Amino acid sequence: MLSCQKHAMSNTDFAPRKGMSDGDIADTITEILANATLAEKVAMMSGRGFYKAYVEDGRVWAARPYRAGGGCERLNVPALWFTDGPRGVARGNSTAFPCTMARGASFDTDLEYRIGIAMGAEVRAQGCNLSGAVCVNLLRHPGWGRAQETYGEDPHHLGAMGAALATGIQHHNVIATVKHFAANSIENARFKVNVEMDARTLREVYLPHFKMILDAGCASVMSAYNKVNGPYCGHSHELLTDILRGDWGFNGFVHSDWMLGVYGPDGAAAGLDVENPEPVQYGEKLVAEVEGGRIDTAVIDRACMRILTTLYSFASAQDPLPDYPLSLVASEDHRALAREAAQKSAVLLKNEALLPLVEGASVAMFGRLADLENTGDNGSSKVRAPYIVTPYGGLRAALGQRVTLAGDERNLEAAVTAARGADIAIVVTGYTAEEEGEYIPGEMAAGLSGQDAQGRVRAIGGDRDNLGLPDDQVALIQAVSAVNPRTLVVIVAGSAVLVEEWVEGVAGIIQTFYAGMEGGAALADLLTGAVNPSGKLPFTVARDAGDYPFFDKNADAITYGPLHGYTLLEEDGVVPRFPFGFGLSYTRFAYSEIMARVIGGQVEASITITNTGAVAGREVVQLYVGFPGGIKRPHKLLRGFASVPLAPAEARQIDFAVPISELGWWDEAAHVWQTEHGVHCVYIGGDSASAEAVMARVTLD
Repeated sequence: MLSCQKHAMSNTDFAPRKGMSDGDIADTITEILANATLAEKVAMMSGRGFYKAYVEDGRVWAARPYRAGGGCERLNVPALWFTDGPRGVARGNSTAFPCTMARGASFDTDLEYRIGIAMGAEVRAQGCNLSGAVCVNLLRHPGWGRAQETYGEDPHHLGAMGAALATGIQHHNVIATVKHFAANSIENARFKVNVEMDARTLREVYLPHFKMILDAGCASVMSAYNKVNGPYCGHSHELLTDILRGDWGFNGFVHSDWMLGVYGPDGAAAGLDVENPEPVQYGEKLVAEVEGGRIDTAVIDRACMRILTTLYSFASAQDPLPDYPLSLVASEDHRALAREAAQKSAVLLKNEALLPLVEGASVAMFGRLADLENTGDNGSSKVRAPYIVTPYGGLRAALGQRVTLAGDERNLEAAVTAARGADIAIVVTGYTAEEEGEYIPGEMAAGLSGQDAQGRVRAIGGDRDNLGLPDDQVALIQAVSAVNPRTLVVIVAGSAVLVEEWVEGVAGIIQTFYAGMEGGAALADLLTGAVNPSGKLPFTVARDAGDYPFFDKNADAITYGPLHGYTLLEEDGVVPRFPFGFGLSYTRFAYSEIMARVIGGQVEASITITNTGAVAGREVVQLYVGFPGGIKRPHKLLRGFASVPLAPAEARQIDFAVPISELGWWDEAAHVWQTEHGVHCVYIGGDSASAEAVMARVTLD
């Protein structure tokens, strides 16, 4: 194995120092590259020691920090130490926040920034300096198994939320990496599928959110496993060099996904700086390619320059805290933040005079998920929280003996009997890591799943075949609601769940997603009215699976078009069950006095929003822009949002500023962004459908 330690050269110390200027850093890196051998430079372009550590740790993911590039002991150059996310720090017993999709439903960038700050502190406290928490792959289809790890279906929303998280993480001088670059939205076929699309679709739909996050300062990028238009992403010169470095001016480093992210040393020439977790394709093979003249030495120096400049810039910056003790991990403040996030993430989808719960009402809870610790998948995003509050545990703590755990899918007769005797019936439904999440093949799932009919370890996770609830859960809902019309269904899932089989027979629906370690407590807060629901759907819930784009979890190749989610349903004239951005409250909001105008290089818009109900609430105000029609484009696109708290009868003016540059389309022939001239419609409302009723026009010359 290549190792810096085996070279008997001078013991020059190039360790970073707090307070180094940009000039100091540049000079130091120049000296490092002048002193390092080719083998030492190439060694900085790979992770090291993962396989050995993983076996020693009993195949427990993230039992220790993982070396992920950088580092040269002889020259005292530090290494990158990686920990994953994105629902918390995948180390020790960290704070388990609601999954990313849940936090996407909050539409609250300030909350996401504060969660990033908390994650960054917990990363530092556990010996790491590189976080893989910023996952922003676009939700093209709700069957995608890892949907829970991203924020939703809209690029602007993804970019704004991801930028907030990355900025928060980097507050504590942890390098944030945004992943997976790019077009990674099928789980089972992720190692082989070739995602084909035209340049407009790539630029307008699958890349803008990455650019928003990098423009906000996110310092590194993780490449995706899949192919895009032929090459694997880790070997795509178009993605990693032409677009990322050339068009966008990104000067940080790019590293591969964990295992099978690189297929040869030519990845380095394409722009992949670090192979993780081991030097399987780099290392000695890359040295041989350079020594044989097939890869230029400048490729190696550029990669090391990017790695070291980023690493030293963070390592030499002043820390906001004097130290980072383990007591920061799952601290009281972070647990409270997890509860706040779960409160703001839940989406109330239906409420027919059911919620908040009536004082003194008896509550019967049903379903195998009602008292199951269920915070998301068992893949790389798994967080081992110190405790987890289940839905039943949270309601029991809040309401005491008025809440009973009354039955599940296995005995419908007993459930019916219990439902008849309760004032309120709550059926907890959805999924676990067994049914959706990162796909873990049978041989890797030992200890995480049971056995199949042949006695083999059963694979877990992966893409969903069924967009509705499991049959036994549907039967339970129907049986309970048939005898108790005051039935509430709680949906625990990573993305959209079709509800057509049972929606008309229940009085209430709330989707909590995977709500984290404090999810049960937050659910009690919401159902009792201690907190007013304010979450909004970060995706579209259709009435039929055929309303979504074509999806094949085993595809070798698939073509992605420019439309999906709300843009596709609007194009097709299909009315969804629940539109993008939809969510109910215990109060009501009125929109009035819309204004829009063009000032300089931006569209300025404002709206007055009034809480017309009797209780305080929070509304997510959404701004969409429609286009003149000369160029084929979606009917409208989200271009701004704000989470606004309002007291009863309070009115506030909400202002938006949308840069005209964000209204453009990609001209494939000229290879530039173009802006249409003519009338643009500005829509503002509480979801993508209701926004159509409040509209102003502006003209771009």
